[in-house]
Amino acid sequence: MHEHQLSNWQHTHNFARINRKGERRTKWVLVITFTTMLVEIVAGTQFHSMALLADGWHMATHVMAFMIAIFAYRYSRIHEQDQTFAFSPAKVSVLGGFASSVSLAVVAFMMIAESAERLIAPQVIQFDEAILVAVAGLVINLLSALLLSDHHHDHHHARHQDEGYHEHHHDHNLRAAYLHVVADALTSVLAIVALLAGKYYGWNWLDTVMGFVGALVILVWAWGLIKETSPILLDQGIDEHYLQAIQDTLEEDGECRVSDIHIWRVSPAHHAAIIVLVTRFPKSPNYYKNLLASFVHLDHVTIEVNACKSEACVAEDIA
Repeated sequence: MHEHQLSNWQHTHNFARINRKGERRTKWVLVITFTTMLVEIVAGTQFHSMALLADGWHMATHVMAFMIAIFAYRYSRIHEQDQTFAFSPAKVSVLGGFASSVSLAVVAFMMIAESAERLIAPQVIQFDEAILVAVAGLVINLLSALLLSDHHHDHHHARHQDEGYHEHHHDHNLRAAYLHVVADALTSVLAIVALLAGKYYGWNWLDTVMGFVGALVILVWAWGLIKETSPILLDQGIDEHYLQAIQDTLEEDGECRVSDIHIWRVSPAHHAAIIVLVTRFPKSPNYYKNLLASFVHLDHVTIEVNACKSEACVAEDIA
């Protein structure tokens, strides 16, 4: 009966961000890394070089991370209009970033284990060959970082006119890929410093120390990314001060009260809200939604308005 009017109350539920440029560049980095990995593993096997083999298998972990990133991009794009998702597959990229950050932490623990093993059983270092591998790895990783650097930040500024609230949101999927290549570049730089010191000053112990330093730095990066992505995946609520500002705005008339409020992220830059109000003088839900118009973080708001008919409310009306 009212089908012709439904469009007045309908809105999009698609909060997925399709980053085609980021996906394309991640694919290029995957090809570069995968090719380098194959060359190093084959050369290491052919020339019996543990340095080449170790770096080759280390790159294999990053290849897996880039494949996770590309899968997340592709899945979001294919299912962009899939109505079986409550708020579109917007969190797939966040999930990809979380998975990659976990793999980044695994790489760091592998580095710690290898460094500890070398403390117990020091190995003879083939400096010239190892330096060549480290320099080649650094060049490749700097090229990969250059491909991703201009696009790993997806800035979204949101500001409430009174509170001055703002946040920076990232394409967590692309940021994880970027951190993988930066982590590799860091380990290459530390390795070059340690190997040069070992070759010219006999400081062989520095190679092991740099392994621990690099692993700790990578763990800090991985933990930072885990802390960014996990609250989104677990539907953690919005900032407490922002939440209080929303409640104060709705209760500004001194009569309306918020009895229940839930606000959570449906994507890195979009929030949904369910708010229940109790009032003696109920107005339409659109009236209260308009009160929240300046809160630009709120993209999907559902408001339930309940008329207070208890004896206390009735007594107030009579008085």
